[in-house]
Amino acid sequence: MKLKKLLRLALLTAVSLILFLVENQIPAPIPVPGVKLGLGNIIILCVLFRYGRPEALAVLLVKVFLGAILTGNFGAILYSLSGGLLSLGVMCLLRGMLPERQLWVGSVIGAMFHNLGQLAAAVVISRTPGLFGYLPVLLLSGMATGLFTGIAAQAVVRRLRREEE
Repeated sequence: MKLKKLLRLALLTAVSLILFLVENQIPAPIPVPGVKLGLGNIIILCVLFRYGRPEALAVLLVKVFLGAILTGNFGAILYSLSGGLLSLGVMCLLRGMLPERQLWVGSVIGAMFHNLGQLAAAVVISRTPGLFGYLPVLLLSGMATGLFTGIAAQAVVRRLRREEE
């Protein structure tokens, strides 16, 4: 890997982690567990569409583990990983089908799958299938936050492309 690319990925990982930590300080917009803006995911989307799947996976894993360490919330690793990996997997499939100008579509779908993955992990861990009652609210919030993060990621990808040329 070229040093310049490695440095860019390290900086993008740091930005993703910072956005995650900042978002952690913002109160939830609605009192439903799992509803978040997903600011750190903006960068993961950028890395996926700009650099590729392995790089996006690496940024996701570093963000999840360092985020858990820095917040002291190690229980969140299972939820973050299940949502993040499911979301990234779906977005990896969509990446080949969507042009970069429709990155936001992949983000909306990815956010919905992120919420689904986290909810599935919560059901498995708590053995409480009734938690699926949150699914409609989580899917709607995923659509809204995915649109926001997708539009932001699209703008960042355009900027990264200009800087690298």
